[in-house]
Amino acid sequence: MTPPLPQLDYLIIACHPDDAEIGCGGAILALKAQGAKVGVLDLTDGEPTPHGSPEIRARECAAATAILGLDWRGQLGLPNRSLVADLNAREKVAVGIRMLRPSVLITHYWEDAHPDHVAASAVVDAARFWAKLSKTDMPGAPHYPAKILYFPSMHLRLHVKPSFVLDVTPYHERKMQALACYHSQFIAGRPTTPPTIFDDVTARARYYGWTIGAQFGEPFISREEVGLRDLRHLV
Repeated sequence: MTPPLPQLDYLIIACHPDDAEIGCGGAILALKAQGAKVGVLDLTDGEPTPHGSPEIRARECAAATAILGLDWRGQLGLPNRSLVADLNAREKVAVGIRMLRPSVLITHYWEDAHPDHVAASAVVDAARFWAKLSKTDMPGAPHYPAKILYFPSMHLRLHVKPSFVLDVTPYHERKMQALACYHSQFIAGRPTTPPTIFDDVTARARYYGWTIGAQFGEPFISREEVGLRDLRHLV
């Protein structure tokens, strides 16, 4: 992450390229439509996978990023399949937070079958705190994002009760277009008969949309209370 970097409103920190798209692609598009500055920090390149390579995955990620209209996207190069919440990873993420200075972090829910997702959640929790430290050799000024939100992953079929559900109905189709960019992950070598991964993502979005009386929704969890400045936007 070479300076100068943009100052973001929201930073999604995801384990692999495609995780941000699955977990909160609709929210990203909604935030961009509202004029927010949004970025994604991928912790790993996501490889190796059965039908991918670092070069293929990078091209797929670039195509998805263009559809999302992100203000910035970067990658830390941490090890896929063996991500651990150690001091090295914590410092790298904390430096990213200090340099990008987001008000809100969005990352993986802390419980999942994929060990990398669990580790990523723990790394972000710790890095959020570390990012505010003074008397350190980390570059950038101390910074502490006001909120951290979590999106559930799909490897463990939990019924997580969200803190809130965001109506992403106007953005679901483009979210699915972004997901389709990852041909090596979601199309190549996978069954074409339903339910496909796209069917699963849509079904989950339809369910959470139903819970709030909308067509499609994305769930988010917060360890802290979620406040409202007024009631006009309740659905």
